[in-house]
Amino acid sequence: MDCWKGAICSSWIYPTLIICVNGFFSTMRPSESFLTPYLTGPDKNLTVEQVTNQIFPVWTYSYLALLVPVFLITDYVRYKPILLLQGISFITTWLLLLFAHGLVAMQVMEFFYGMVTATEVAYYAYIYSVVSTDHYQRVTSYCRSITLVAATLAAVLGQLLVSLADVSYFHLNAITLASVSLAFVCSFLLPMPQKSMFFHRKGSSETLPQPDRVVAGLSSNTSLSCQEDKDCAAADTGPNPAQQAQQPEPQHHVLRVLVQLGKDLKDCYSSRKLLYWSLWWALATAGFNQVVNYIQVLWDFRAPSHSSAVYNGAVEAVATFLGSATSMAVGYVKVNWDLTGELALGIFSAMDAGSLFLMYFIDNIWACYAGYLAFKACYMLLITIATFQIAVNLSMERYALMFGFNNFIALVIQTILTIVVVDPNGLGLGISTQTLLNEVKQVDYHHIKMRSFRTWVAGRGRSFSFTAATLHS
Repeated sequence: MDCWKGAICSSWIYPTLIICVNGFFSTMRPSESFLTPYLTGPDKNLTVEQVTNQIFPVWTYSYLALLVPVFLITDYVRYKPILLLQGISFITTWLLLLFAHGLVAMQVMEFFYGMVTATEVAYYAYIYSVVSTDHYQRVTSYCRSITLVAATLAAVLGQLLVSLADVSYFHLNAITLASVSLAFVCSFLLPMPQKSMFFHRKGSSETLPQPDRVVAGLSSNTSLSCQEDKDCAAADTGPNPAQQAQQPEPQHHVLRVLVQLGKDLKDCYSSRKLLYWSLWWALATAGFNQVVNYIQVLWDFRAPSHSSAVYNGAVEAVATFLGSATSMAVGYVKVNWDLTGELALGIFSAMDAGSLFLMYFIDNIWACYAGYLAFKACYMLLITIATFQIAVNLSMERYALMFGFNNFIALVIQTILTIVVVDPNGLGLGISTQTLLNEVKQVDYHHIKMRSFRTWVAGRGRSFSFTAATLHS
């Protein structure tokens, strides 16, 4: 038994396998592509207006409210408890979808789904705390690939069950509940990390990094092993009394970490290059999330599900495949992104704009499907380039911090957009008009990005500058 515990504690294979299985089952949700038809169908009997203006916005609001506290708590409690919380939120979400009825119940369901998305950070951060830096690239590839595979299989399975087996949306949600329940069980099998990126870095019993060192990369950490922790049982119970005596007071320690995080953010955004790419990231992600959140409503508007065949699952499967293919292509294209990144941003942002204008002006559902495929593929390509441009000169901690802050800004923008455009207390616009406004916002930013920033601020000049020198001067 001791040998088995030692193998688990020292090997990177076991935690990687379990977290990948967890990611597979938590992403294997065949009912998700058919959420709007389910809510507006006989099972829930809600109107399209209720779903669009009163139910879906709750996800945005709850996600924003939970993101920052969950991000900090996740690191403080070392990931595993948050993965368990995510499993509970998953199960609660689908129990409500299956058995609860009424507008308020579905709003509560959206709140728990906001909890699910807010806790996703634990999935991607957990593995870096239990494996050595030598395996980062491999385990990152495994963790991200398994979720793409699961999303594609879920969409295909959902479409096949609906189209060929005539399975009801209720039973699709039952299958999803079983899948997320298995993911919850897998969370219990994960070993508890002994370090985290910010609050429990290795060597935290010593002094925190000085300002001149800021935050060291995770590459300075060595592999977690039983020899370091003496044994797995002792590791699970935390540091020994002697180590605790050397550690700073918890409140003082937390305050110092938060101050250090603030300094790191300031240093990161002092780079004009990172600032531009982060601004694009935030605006593009806000628009992408808004489109993905309401695309099923648009499809139902173009071809009502009660009178037309529904191909949501097939479209999502193809979109996921195209998105993963374009993201992978970035790694094999040998170009200097420092020089051509802005040009690629301009070309594919224009294609994104065209795809959403296509969905707005053409009533044909197949044109709407094609526009969504092009939109998602272009976004995945550009966000991969942006991720690489931001991460290439940052340590793991700084990248995680900047990634979280960029997503927070994106969520703030999305929330403002939801309040103004979608919420019944705001404009309460129709779904097709919302799609157009999302793209106008992204196109306007692209114009700002591709012209001289100083010229735009000073006089909103009409001449555009498409050279990299404009952004790097």
